[in-house]
Amino acid sequence: MKYRSWLIVPGNSEKRLALSHGVGADVVVVDLADTVPGEGREIGHRSAAQWLMAGRHGAAGARHQARWVRINSFESGLWREDLAAVMPAAPEGIILPAAAGPEAVRELASEIYGHEERNGIAASATRIMPVLGASARAVLHVGRYLDSAHQRLDGLAWSASALGVALGVAQRRDRQGGWGGVAAHVRAQVLLTAHAGAMRALEAPFEDFEDEAGLERAALQARADGFSGMFAVHPAQVAVINRAFAPRPQDLGAAREIVAAFAANPHLGTMAVGGRMVDRAHLALARHTLAQADLVVDVGEELRRAAILRPA
Repeated sequence: MKYRSWLIVPGNSEKRLALSHGVGADVVVVDLADTVPGEGREIGHRSAAQWLMAGRHGAAGARHQARWVRINSFESGLWREDLAAVMPAAPEGIILPAAAGPEAVRELASEIYGHEERNGIAASATRIMPVLGASARAVLHVGRYLDSAHQRLDGLAWSASALGVALGVAQRRDRQGGWGGVAAHVRAQVLLTAHAGAMRALEAPFEDFEDEAGLERAALQARADGFSGMFAVHPAQVAVINRAFAPRPQDLGAAREIVAAFAANPHLGTMAVGGRMVDRAHLALARHTLAQADLVVDVGEELRRAAILRPA
């Protein structure tokens, strides 16, 4: 299953939740935090639980779509109520905003475990994705997620808007539309830490949903830098993000060629393929590229392809 586009949908909007199945998002994030006002919390809990439960029981359109929930932060004092409302519906994962560190992940994991046990959910089936940026201290110590890794930890995300609030700044992008200054530093720290821990890294959303060209540039840059996916704040952003994170046909062709070459020459560590020298690192990247396109590497097939590469 792909995890490119993560569409944030207000949990108190039955209409938007119902429509979310048809927009092509890989992951629907039912939001109980930022997009749900205080007076909408009760409706949000009920609507979110109903939508998630329908997905748990295989509702039409939900089969190939992951279901995650963004709960309120620990500081809000509302997160336990959020969990109690949605865990009976067995979401695939929980997104924790304003995460202070691995201790928060452990506390959340402990609470989730109790819900799994009470609701007949397999132990540790529910994943956790902390979001960094709301605290400068948490970002400075992001490496602690590696030192104290938790089995539920699925990846790391960052929030440009939360970072802006923490720093008291409104302008987070440079004149060319890229991340500037501290935002770029925080983004890089989250990305590197996620890769060091072999986890997903999620790019912050592009908030101007009417600027399709700007979104495309941002999504392509995120993929080029090594992010595995990106949040979407509007359904219209989903298709652009999916395209940006999908391997290009020429990339797939090159990846197949590399896999075929090593399948034909398994004893070699490096060789010339397509006019350039490649090694085992290139092979790993080629396999990753094919996996992103849901293409299973069949060694026998690649050996047959390799015959084309061999000189007569």
